[in-house]
Amino acid sequence: MANTETMTLNMGPQHPSTHGVLRLVVELDGEVIQSITPHIGYLHRGVEKLSEHRTYHQTLPLTDRLDYLAPMHNNLGYVLAVEKLLDLEVPERAQTIRVIMAELTRIMSHLVWLACHALDIGAMTVFIYCFREREEIMNIYEKISGARMTTNYFRIGGLSKDVYEGFEADVRKIIDTFPGFFDQYEGLLTKNTIWLNRTIGNGVISAEDAIDYGITGPALRGSGVDWDLRRDNPYSGYEKYSFKVPVGEKCDTFDRYKVRLIEMREAVKILRQALDSLKPGPILADDPQVCYPPKEAVYNTIEGLIHHFKIASEGFPAPEGEIYLGVENPKGELGYYIVSDGGTKPYRMKIRSPSFVNLQSMEKMCKGAMIADLIAVIGTLDIVLGEIDR
Repeated sequence: MANTETMTLNMGPQHPSTHGVLRLVVELDGEVIQSITPHIGYLHRGVEKLSEHRTYHQTLPLTDRLDYLAPMHNNLGYVLAVEKLLDLEVPERAQTIRVIMAELTRIMSHLVWLACHALDIGAMTVFIYCFREREEIMNIYEKISGARMTTNYFRIGGLSKDVYEGFEADVRKIIDTFPGFFDQYEGLLTKNTIWLNRTIGNGVISAEDAIDYGITGPALRGSGVDWDLRRDNPYSGYEKYSFKVPVGEKCDTFDRYKVRLIEMREAVKILRQALDSLKPGPILADDPQVCYPPKEAVYNTIEGLIHHFKIASEGFPAPEGEIYLGVENPKGELGYYIVSDGGTKPYRMKIRSPSFVNLQSMEKMCKGAMIADLIAVIGTLDIVLGEIDR
C-alpha cells in the first residue's frame, strides 16, 4: 500500500475569500479536502456582556454592529424581543414601516452576497452591478436614519421618527426597477457554463444533515426544507402578506443561489403589498414610561425634556422573566434570548446568530471536495464575522 502524507494549509484570517477575519485550518491530500477546522474570535467585541451594563434602550445601538450587512434585521429582532418581554403593542404604521425596511435590507444583504460570491468564482461584472443597485437602498437608509450601515432606526415600541417626504416614491422606484436587474444577474450567471460547473454538485448537504447541524435561512431552504419564520412563526404583521418560500431540490451551491435570487424577487412583492397598505397613524406605542416621547413633546416643555433624559439615562424596569424571539434574517434565524431580573438592564442576553451556527456545516459540505470548491462554499454560506464573533 502506498503511504500518503497530508498537508495542513492555513486560509485566513484575511478578508478576501474567507469573507472576514475567519481562519480555516484545512487538511489536504493533494488538492482533496480531508478536514476543515474553523478558528473564530478575531473580531470578538463582547456585545452580549456589554448589554448587561446598559439599559434596554442603550443596548440597541450595539445590535446593528452584528450583521453589519443587515443592520435593520438585528435591530428588529432585538426590539421585538424586548417588546415581547414588556407585552408592548406596536402601532400598525410602525409595523408596516419595519417590514418595508426589513425587506429592503434583505435585498441589500443578498446583493452583497451575490456580488462577493460571484467575485470569488471569478465573475467581476456581477460584483459591480450588485453594488450599483445596493447604493439605491443605502441612500434610503441614509435619508431615513442618518447612517448608511449602523442605522439604529427602530426603537422599543416603534420607530425613532416617521419616514421622510418622498420615501414612498423611493421605494416605488426600487419595486419598479429591481426585477429587471435580477433578470440581468440571471442572464450573466444562471446558464453560464463556468458558473454551473463551479456550483452544481458543490457543497451538497442533505435536508436531514442541515436540520441536524441547525442550519437556517436560505442555506436550509436550499436543502429542500420548507421553513421560513416570516410565514411559520410570523411577527410584525408578516401573516398579512402573500409571498412564496423557495426551496431547493439538489441541496447544492446552485440551489442556494437560486433560492436567494427568488427571495429577492419575493421581497419586492412584499414591499409592494406593504407600501399599498401603509396608513397614517402613530409610530410609537402609547407607553410614556418605555418609549421616548416625540420631539415636539420634548423640546416644547421642561417636563418633556426631563422625562426624555430620565428614560435615556435611567431606562425602564422590565418584568422578571425570560423570553426568546427569532426573526428571519437574510442569513437565517437571528434569535435573542433575554433574561430579566426586574431591573432596567438585561440580566443576561444571548444572541443566536445564524452565521455562527451555519459555519459549523462547512466540513460536512466540503470533505472530499477540491480546495477550489471550498471558496465557493464559503460564499454560498453568506457568513458575516461580526455576528459570528459578537
